[in-house]
Amino acid sequence: MPDITITFLGTGAGNCIQRAHTAIVVDCADGTRLLLDSSSGNSVMRQGAAVGMLASQFDQVLLTHHHGDHMGGIPFISGQRRRVDSESAPLQIFSTEQALDRLGKVCLATQLNVPSVDQEGAYFADGSPYLRWTAVDNEKWITLGPTTRACTFSADHIPGAVGWKIESHGVSVVFSGDTRFSPSVAEASQGARLLIHEAFCTDKDQQLANGRGHSSAGEAARVAAQAGVDELVITHIDSPFSADTQPLINDARLHYQGTISAANDLTVVTVAAP
Repeated sequence: MPDITITFLGTGAGNCIQRAHTAIVVDCADGTRLLLDSSSGNSVMRQGAAVGMLASQFDQVLLTHHHGDHMGGIPFISGQRRRVDSESAPLQIFSTEQALDRLGKVCLATQLNVPSVDQEGAYFADGSPYLRWTAVDNEKWITLGPTTRACTFSADHIPGAVGWKIESHGVSVVFSGDTRFSPSVAEASQGARLLIHEAFCTDKDQQLANGRGHSSAGEAARVAAQAGVDELVITHIDSPFSADTQPLINDARLHYQGTISAANDLTVVTVAAP
C-alpha cells in the first residue's frame, strides 16, 4: 500500500516573523495532491517553488477558517495558475460557508479582474470561472481522488473554524487547524496514523494561548494521547519558539508517549502504510 507524503510549506503562527504562515501539502497514495490552507501573500508560491511544487500544480485547497494567515494566498495561487495556463480549470476550494463568504470578499477586494462572485465561485470579466468553491458540512465525507476522501470537524477557534481528516487507501491524517484544546479534535483523530496539531506556546502560557483561540504544546499532546494516534507533529509555531522548538516538544512529551516532532518550513513527513 502506498505512503502519504506531507510537505509543510509554512509552519508559523499569525504573528511569527521567522516562518511562513500555515500551508501544508498532502500528496496522497492515489496521486491526489491537496493543499491544506494557503498561507498569506505569495508564500505558497515561493516555498512551493523551492521544493518543485508550482502554483499550477495545486488544484484542490482545503481551508480551515477565514483568517488571513490561512487563506490569504488563494488570490496569488489562482492568479498564477491562470497566467501559466489561461485555459486552466478553476481552483477548487472546500471550506465552511463562513470561510467561503469571506474568501469571496477577499477576491473582490484584491483582484481587479474578478468583478463578480456568487455561491459557486468567483469569475473573470469574461464570465469564465476563477475559483470554484464547495461548502462542506462537518463529518460529511467528500471525494477528492480515486481513493481519497476528506471531512471536516469543528474546531474551537472562531465561528466556522474546522479541522480536516484526510483518508487515502485507508490511511488517515488529521489536521487540527487553529483551535483551543477540543474533544472534537480527539474524536475526529480516532484511528488516524498522524495528527498535525497546532502548538502556540508551552504549557506555562496555556491561558494566553486559550485566550487567543489556540492550544499549548501539552494540550496538543493530550489530544494525541486521547485519540491514540501513532505520531504527533506540532505546527503553528510562534516567534519565541521558532529557532528552538525543543521546549514545545518537552511539554508535549509529558502527555503523550508516541512519536513527537515539530515541523519547520519545508519539513517533509511520510506516513507509511501499515
